[in-house]
Amino acid sequence: MILKRLGLTVFFSLSVVSCTTAPNALAINTTQKLVQYERSKADLAVKTSTLSSGETITYAENDNTDAEPLLLIHGFGGNKDNFTRIAAELADYHLVIPDLLGFGDSSKPEHADYRSDAQAQRLHELLQAKGVASNVHIAGSSMGGAISVAYTAMYPKKVKSLWLIDSAGFWSAGIPKSLENATLENNPLLIQKTEDIYRMYDFVMYKPPYLPKSVQAVFAQERIANQALEAKILEQIVVDNVEERAKVIAENRIPTLVTWGEKDQVIKPETTELIKAIIPQSQVIMMSEVGHVPMIEAVDQTANDYKAFRFSLKD
Repeated sequence: MILKRLGLTVFFSLSVVSCTTAPNALAINTTQKLVQYERSKADLAVKTSTLSSGETITYAENDNTDAEPLLLIHGFGGNKDNFTRIAAELADYHLVIPDLLGFGDSSKPEHADYRSDAQAQRLHELLQAKGVASNVHIAGSSMGGAISVAYTAMYPKKVKSLWLIDSAGFWSAGIPKSLENATLENNPLLIQKTEDIYRMYDFVMYKPPYLPKSVQAVFAQERIANQALEAKILEQIVVDNVEERAKVIAENRIPTLVTWGEKDQVIKPETTELIKAIIPQSQVIMMSEVGHVPMIEAVDQTANDYKAFRFSLKD
């Protein structure tokens, strides 16, 4: 009850903070409290791990360590908190939710390889360090989907199932009309000023959940500070095609769930047809009135569909 009241207080406080300029100390502090409140509802603790390269990976984890691990991989411009809302609904699993290198609170080396294979290797090292690299379930949203495919193709004997959420990397399906004229200087996925994030929320989500603009403005400052690196990362991932690697998933008959928002403007919904052709055993669920991030836009339905998929694996 105390946490619930805190959440309401935070929302009220932020709703009256001006968002026409850079966020003030109150907006930043209350946004941090709100994020922590959402993590606490899902019993997530934030931890760090140092890779052999010396770089640091920050991740969130629940305490259900007796269950099989579920690695949740966020998309471009995102971070571990993209899965915070749905984490409480997935509490039956041992959740490991990293900030990918280059994003969130993880290291941000300027000249690193940010393609899917390199990111997958880093995540495997993280899971090895935790002793949970075997019998793992992998899930990824957008760019995280491409990394999930790369991970599964690299370590097919260690992955028990795959969950692709509006996945990137299947580029022969083409790009949507909404991005046909996008450039690094004019791209709705890159945030160069605070107002850009308001438009991005509407572009990425069909019916965005309520979030005060003052909170969005705080998030915008993090994206603006990382904009130059994100542009470099975007250049790498848009030419990183995982279709050949996905054939390894088909060959190993790894159970695969594909979740996709019918209103996705970032990656064409028709991509599901290509994925189904490459991974015939995949189960495809199309979600009406949902955009690019179902785990944020439609928490209950997305979680229930995944839990039903996992239950089917017990047969």
